Amino acid sequence: MIDDADKGQESSSAISEIAIEDIEANPFQPRTKFDDDALQELAASIKEIGIIQPITLRKVDDHKYQIIAGERRFRASKIAGLKTVTAYVRTAEDEGMLEMALVENIQREDLDAIEIALSYQRLIDECKLTQENLSDRVGKKRSTISNYLRLLRLPAAIQKGIVDKTISMGHARALINVKNPEDQLSIYEEILRHDYSVRKVEDMVRQLNGSGIKPKAATPKKKYPEEYGELKEHLSRFFETKVDFTLNDKGNGKIVIPFGSSTDLERIIGILDKLNG
Repeated sequence: MIDDADKGQESSSAISEIAIEDIEANPFQPRTKFDDDALQELAASIKEIGIIQPITLRKVDDHKYQIIAGERRFRASKIAGLKTVTAYVRTAEDEGMLEMALVENIQREDLDAIEIALSYQRLIDECKLTQENLSDRVGKKRSTISNYLRLLRLPAAIQKGIVDKTISMGHARALINVKNPEDQLSIYEEILRHDYSVRKVEDMVRQLNGSGIKPKAATPKKKYPEEYGELKEHLSRFFETKVDFTLNDKGNGKIVIPFGSSTDLERIIGILDKLNG
């Protein structure tokens, strides 16, 4: 199967079996994190049935290749102990390779919001694309691209909160509408302290923008017993996401395990399956 990034250049590609030791990482790789557990699961699948979709390489020397797309599959293949991988081999200049790598990774939808925003910004800055061109390349509305790019204007602490999933994209979009970075950080700290909903933050931002006076913090939510807090922290570490509780006066409640993408959901389901096994 040839992905969208491959379709436009089939004529300059050839499919080959390439020695893993002759392949090096893509210097333009936009993804900054590779989940170890997910790599191990993919490696087990590759060991069992092989690589379903070939990776894409460019030849840089007689026996040396760089990855254009498929670094996760390449890493998992190494873990699985493969000596060779099936690959499309292309001729690509550095600028074309950067664009292909960025577009291919964005389309896989497993980057966090800040990585996506940075990839969009690199396509604009380094590949000389306008937002209109970028919209065509990645198949996203211009307004969607603009919303991601606006995340890069937020203070670094808030961007890190998006990456770490301590706040959602909804929270971040609300904070973008606050002009003063100090006010953004102040509201961000209140979100962390009081676990505010997106709607609550939107109300705070509207009040701030309407009056210029930062709204007072709401009455904190009812505190859980200490053992609940410890359990919440333990589950958050276990599932690598911000697990939350809802609890009413009668003692009834729910455990909420959020996920940021379909890949993230599959990771969580994999953890639950292991527990059932």
